[in-house]
Amino acid sequence: MTGPAVLLDGEPVKLADRPLKAGGQAAVFPVISNEGIVVKLYREPPGADQERRLQRMLTMAPLGGRPTHSSQPPELAWPTQLARSPSGQFLGYAMPKFGEPEHVQLVALFGRSMRLRHFPQRADWRFLLGISWNLAFMAARMHQEHLVIGDFSSNNVVVDRDGFVTFLDCDSIAFTDPGTSEYFPCLMQTADYSAPERQKGSPASPATDDFALAVLIYQLLTGGNHPFGGVRRDSDSEATVADNIAASCSYVVLPQQVIVPRGVIDPVVLPPSLLELAREAFGPGVLNPAARPTARDWLRALNAERSRVQVCPDRPGHTYGSHLQSCPWCTHTAATGQDLFNEMTTAPSPAYPLAPAPAGGLQTRTALIAISITVTILVVLLLIALIANS
Repeated sequence: MTGPAVLLDGEPVKLADRPLKAGGQAAVFPVISNEGIVVKLYREPPGADQERRLQRMLTMAPLGGRPTHSSQPPELAWPTQLARSPSGQFLGYAMPKFGEPEHVQLVALFGRSMRLRHFPQRADWRFLLGISWNLAFMAARMHQEHLVIGDFSSNNVVVDRDGFVTFLDCDSIAFTDPGTSEYFPCLMQTADYSAPERQKGSPASPATDDFALAVLIYQLLTGGNHPFGGVRRDSDSEATVADNIAASCSYVVLPQQVIVPRGVIDPVVLPPSLLELAREAFGPGVLNPAARPTARDWLRALNAERSRVQVCPDRPGHTYGSHLQSCPWCTHTAATGQDLFNEMTTAPSPAYPLAPAPAGGLQTRTALIAISITVTILVVLLLIALIANS
């Protein structure tokens, strides 16, 4: 079955009847005649401002002009054509397709099962460190070109099998048109990645991107743990991650003030340079944008750590920072029974050693039981004899 017909640069194309992705604002449909592109259709009439934004974006070519690896996809799913109805009404736009199985959402790397499914024998901590570097590099490049991501979250970034990242929802990016000097703001945000000033209505900025970047990097390097997760001791159980952000209360900085679930990764799994940046971002940097580490700060620290990663000698898929004396993932496996980077094909080592079984196994235990019974019988016979002679 086919879905609606739209015009791309005046040429009619048929869309699939079901979207690849659907949200509150829009839905993304495959193009039946071209597997390399998709069309994003807005649910509500987008209006003249959004149409003008897209028209101006078509005149731009951001993040170009630098050498890339031959297998690296574009870092931005930039609009390529406007989509209109047969009557000429503006409906949305076309963009390159970035979908499964070649590309998966960043959020898939936060959970063990999805990580193992999409990146088997590949997504170890070293790989996640590399993705963190790619995220920081993309953000730094965009800021250099005066682009603000705005709605920076784990749902609108995809990753390919080599760890390269692509940002999807480019129609929400904040930018100033280089040709007309008109400013187009970002009107979208995701609560769990929004800095306090964004929650209060301030516009997106490089500093709000830096806040979201810090959260994403922390999640990547700690098995998906959100740095503002948990329940504050001075709040009710209904408090959300966004509430904790607004209150500037992160267990990474204030562990005594937050109750976190069992199994949350200790922040010290981060190398000291990265942990220092995290504590700056989730401490003074929450309420003071000027105190937040920038994308370039993260880039430098991540770059230094990439060559220092250790490999666990005991279990495959376990890599970790050079500052640690032992493998934190083996410790986590022993404590929780869940290996974050491997399928559990064998029982994990217990957190505390069990008492050793007697040498010789079942035969030895049987012999010991027989001897015990014999000794007991002899003692009873001896007591009977003593009583009879008294």
